[in-house]
Amino acid sequence: MAAPRRDTRGIVDAPELFARVRFRRREPAEPLRPYLEHYWLIDWDLPEPYVSQVVPHPSVNVVFQRYEGQEPFAEISGIGTGLFTQKLEGRGRVCGIQFRPGGFRPFAPAHPATHWTGRRVRQPEAFPDMDIDPAAILAPDDEDARVAALDAFLTGLGPRPDPQADLAMALVDRVRTDRTIRRVTDFARAEGLSVRLLQRLFSAYVGVGPKWVILRYRIHEALERAETDRTTDRSTDWAALAADLGYADQAHLVRDFTATVGVPPTAYAEAVSPA
Repeated sequence: MAAPRRDTRGIVDAPELFARVRFRRREPAEPLRPYLEHYWLIDWDLPEPYVSQVVPHPSVNVVFQRYEGQEPFAEISGIGTGLFTQKLEGRGRVCGIQFRPGGFRPFAPAHPATHWTGRRVRQPEAFPDMDIDPAAILAPDDEDARVAALDAFLTGLGPRPDPQADLAMALVDRVRTDRTIRRVTDFARAEGLSVRLLQRLFSAYVGVGPKWVILRYRIHEALERAETDRTTDRSTDWAALAADLGYADQAHLVRDFTATVGVPPTAYAEAVSPA
């Protein structure tokens, strides 16, 4: 596995988030890397409330959280099918584990990935057989100690080798990196699978269907392009971007973008542009 990615895909108005919180990505221990994207750590001390928004990846996250005035807690955050919104205020800390799409099932084989989709499930339901102390993971001021605690937690879960999970992770990686993948039928045929078998695999191990994954990654690219154009003081050519991402026309991109982010692309670009 390569080092944690440095892109901001999925983060709505990433520069604003990074100006308000301390955000880092960290690499897990080597035996865990086949299953994980990265750890993500956030600390904040805010004079006034701030609302962060993320267009979720097709990934399950396990998140240890501490908010001012609350007891620390752990939860499984399944794939969010809509815009994820979180209000941050006062002081707080989060230590998150982002699994590769398909990579969570080996740690929790009792349920298909769809069991978690659209849900945020707190301990003890999340890991009933483990005695988890979220404070022990969140408390250390030393960042390396928090990463080591996350490694120990996941190692304790004992991921089970699963060839189907390996296949699901490889297929989603292909969707993420290959823009020519636009139709589920063509993708299934190229991989030597029936559409039904591909859909069942994604349901059991990813948590959403292959069409959803294809569309979500394209929206991530559109968001990132808008952010890049913003920082270089350029206007985004949405028609050209739609064609580049494999959409039939700009209207289809606008429809998917609006349904996912909540506003049309041009309105989003205006909202995040510097005054």
